[in-house]
Amino acid sequence: MRIAFVAPEMAPFLKTGGLGDVAGALPDELAKCGHDVSVFLPYYSQLELGRLAVHERKEKFTVTIDRHEYEVTLSQVRDKRRNVQILLIGNKELFDRSSLYVDPSTGVDYEDNDIRFLFFSKAVIGAIQRIGPAPEIIHVHDWQSALIPVLLKNDSSSGSYFENTKTVLTVHNLAYQGAFPSERFRLLELPTEMMAPETGPFEFWGKMNYLKAGLVFADRLTTVSPKYAMEIQENSETGCGLDGVLRSRSNDLFGILNGVDYKVWSPSRDKQIPATYHLNNLSGKRTNKVELLNRSSLPIRDTAPLIGMITRLVDQKGIDLVAEASEELFKMNVQMILLGSGEKKYHEFFKDLEDRYPDKCRCYLTFDNVLAHHIEAASDIYLMPSRYEPCGLNQMYSLKYGTVPVVRNIGGLSNSVVKYDATTGEGTGFLFDEYSSTAMIAELRKAVSLFAKKRAWTKLMKNGMREDFSWHRSALSYCRLFESLVNH
Repeated sequence: MRIAFVAPEMAPFLKTGGLGDVAGALPDELAKCGHDVSVFLPYYSQLELGRLAVHERKEKFTVTIDRHEYEVTLSQVRDKRRNVQILLIGNKELFDRSSLYVDPSTGVDYEDNDIRFLFFSKAVIGAIQRIGPAPEIIHVHDWQSALIPVLLKNDSSSGSYFENTKTVLTVHNLAYQGAFPSERFRLLELPTEMMAPETGPFEFWGKMNYLKAGLVFADRLTTVSPKYAMEIQENSETGCGLDGVLRSRSNDLFGILNGVDYKVWSPSRDKQIPATYHLNNLSGKRTNKVELLNRSSLPIRDTAPLIGMITRLVDQKGIDLVAEASEELFKMNVQMILLGSGEKKYHEFFKDLEDRYPDKCRCYLTFDNVLAHHIEAASDIYLMPSRYEPCGLNQMYSLKYGTVPVVRNIGGLSNSVVKYDATTGEGTGFLFDEYSSTAMIAELRKAVSLFAKKRAWTKLMKNGMREDFSWHRSALSYCRLFESLVNH
C-alpha cells in the first residue's frame, strides 16, 4: 500500500510536542509492515538535518493564492537509517522564519499561518501528482494539513488522479484548531456555502476553522488514545466546541494510543544517562539519582523519593494544581526536580519555590533533551496531573525507566497507567479522578508511603518496566484501519 504521511513537524529534525515524535516513529513502523511510505514536511529554515544529504528534485511548480504565485521547491532527504522517503516542501517567503508557528517578536501566531498551511496543503497535493503514482492513503495530522481532505473533495483541478485515494486525519490535540478571521475564507477559493453560519464546515463561531473542515471531509478520523476519542465527544469543554462534529462522525472516529521509540527511550540502551540499567539489575537507577541530585545541588536522601516533572508550564498540564498544593507537597519527605518552560507566571512561581525549599526543589526553566532523559532515569515518581491529556508520552517513558507515574485518570494517561492495587501488588502507578490539588496530594501520599516499603515498591517499578508500548503495536492498528478503508 502506498501511504503519503503529511505532518508539520518530525523528530528528530524538528518538533514542538508529541506530534513530532509520532511523525518521527510511525512512518518507519508502517514501512516495516511492508508499506511504501513517503513523508511530506515543510522545509523550515531551522530543520536540523545534520549530515543528512538534501537533494533538490527537478520538479518545481507554483501554487497560486489570492492571485499571488508561490514557487514550490521540492527536496528529498536521504537518510539510510530510515525505510521511508522524506520530501520537503520549500518556500523561503513562508518557511524561512525564526519559529514554526509563533512570531517571537509578538508572542502570537504568525498572521499568515492560514496562507502558509494552505500553501503547504496545495503543494503536497501537487507534489504527489508529480512524483506518482497516487497513494491509496493520505494520512494528515492536525490543522496544519487538515485542508488536504477538503481540497481533494472540493477541487476538481486534480481530475481523477486521486479517485482511489482515501484520507485519514489524526488529531493530536483538539485545542489547536487553526481558526482564522472569516474574511480570509476567500483565499481558499471554495464555494461560499462552506462558510455559511451554523451549516458551513468551515464556520466556527464567526471564524474560519481548518480543523473543523478536515473533521467533516476526511474519510476516517483518529486521535491518540481510546479514552481521548471518547472524551472529545462528551461535551463542548472536552471537545473544544467541536464535540457535535465529532459525534456526527463517531462511527469513523478511532482512538489509537501513541507508541514509544524504545531505541531512544529505554534505560538499558539510553546513551544520554550516566548509568544504564535494566529489569534484572536496577543498580544504575540509584547512580542516576545521585548524579542528578549532585548536579542540582540537592542533598542525597535515600528515604525521600525524587519526584520528576518534564512539562510545559501551562494550566493544561496541571501546573496550577502543583502551585496550589506546593506547601502540602513539601511537608512530605520528598524532593522534586522540574524541567520545563511556558507561562511567565509559572516561571516566577517556580523560581520562588526553589528559594523557599532550597534542599528539596530544583527547577530548570528551559528545554534540555539530555536532562529530560536524566530526570526520567533518576526520578522515583513522575508527576503528571493534567487537566486533559490526549495521549502523553512521558508517563510511558517513566514506566520503562521504573519511575512510577502519579497521573490524573484521563485521556491517554488512563490507557497507559494501571491503578496500583495494594492488596495484590498489581498495577503500574497511581491515578486520581477529580481535578483538584486535594486529590493529587492524596495520591502522592499513597505513593510516598509505598516508597518506604522497598520490596513492594520494587515490584511496582518492575510491573511498569514490563509494559510494552512499542510503536509496532500502534502501527498494526493503523495498518488495519488503512486496509479496511481501502478495501471498503
